[in-house]
Amino acid sequence: MNNKIKLGIIICNRYHTCAGGKCFRSLRNREGAFSIYKDQEVELVGYTTCDGCPGGNVEYAPAEMIKNGAEVIHLATGLVVGYPPCPRITTFKDFIEEKYGLKVVYGTHPIPQKYFITHTNLKTWDSPRWQEIIQPTLADEQNRLAYD
Repeated sequence: MNNKIKLGIIICNRYHTCAGGKCFRSLRNREGAFSIYKDQEVELVGYTTCDGCPGGNVEYAPAEMIKNGAEVIHLATGLVVGYPPCPRITTFKDFIEEKYGLKVVYGTHPIPQKYFITHTNLKTWDSPRWQEIIQPTLADEQNRLAYD
């Protein structure tokens, strides 16, 4: 492994009681959006919610994560797969990148199959914008099933 990447994760407040199991497993296994770190050591330096709509914690949490060394923020898969998906996800990304100069990645763990099926049937992600957002976590069916 070469250089260490320090990252933070911001999750949707709907899942504020989530223990992070899928995110941490995918980070450990370098799956989903964490596959970009397959040859790197990674340290998680922050994990928090957006604080609910309209995402007030997004304004402040990255500053604390930076104090802990964060270089990248991941907007958790729950923001993508919840229903409805977060309508502010692109705004969060733009804001964090502009205000804090951090790279922001859409997603954490692979999209679970049950969400993939529902959103495919609803055509939630048919737009080019959503196709871009789901790409980092769009795994094959076997991996999606492993995260159901």
